[in-house]
Amino acid sequence: VIEHAANEPEVADLCNCLQSMGASIDGIGTSRITIEGVSNLHRTAHRVIPDRIEAGTYMMAMAASGGNGTLTSVNPEHLRIPIEKLVEAGVTVVTGKDTISVEAPHGVHPVDVETSPYPGFPTDLQAQFMALMTQAEGVSFIKETIFENRFQHVQELNRLGARLKIDGNRVIVRGGATLQGAEVMATDLRASASLVIAGLTASGTTTVHRIYHLDRGYHNFEEKLLGLGADISRVSE
Repeated sequence: VIEHAANEPEVADLCNCLQSMGASIDGIGTSRITIEGVSNLHRTAHRVIPDRIEAGTYMMAMAASGGNGTLTSVNPEHLRIPIEKLVEAGVTVVTGKDTISVEAPHGVHPVDVETSPYPGFPTDLQAQFMALMTQAEGVSFIKETIFENRFQHVQELNRLGARLKIDGNRVIVRGGATLQGAEVMATDLRASASLVIAGLTASGTTTVHRIYHLDRGYHNFEEKLLGLGADISRVSE
């Protein structure tokens, strides 16, 4: 018996895969999972669910840059809260069965966010949303309740001209500043994505170093952004 199991859809997807292989699992999608041992597991065919964090990252990128586009092969229900926050910020979001279309104005509204376990706002989209809020006209508060010391991107965003201040487990974002291109350093996976998003909105050229962090969680990241109209390229150091 697993108590306090994560409710994330990725956990449920793993359980569903194991069940299709012959495992006996009850409580899928809840915080209490009961597993009965079986003598063996057999082969199966299973399609992994879409990466909601990758999809959310592209949504933030389109919103921050005042762009538009459609994501395909996604599950909008897995991104219900991030979508609500984007709509609150003034972004138009239209969902289909497995598509999400985003159309952003030039300038978004400030929105407060507090990370929480699924189905709440994902901690893995906190940095990307912070980059978006640098473009909002006004003050927003972003509170991190899942991990400690997950604000390493703040200093790097400030190098671009953002006005961010760490206050305990939250960041005060004073949006509306015009970001200027600069050389910045990626410190982790999601921080690197936030720096790319900020770079898309900045005047001039932004260079993000140590993008091996980025490659841990995104496949062909710059190519997909190119497909959305971004001016981005990967260069060797």
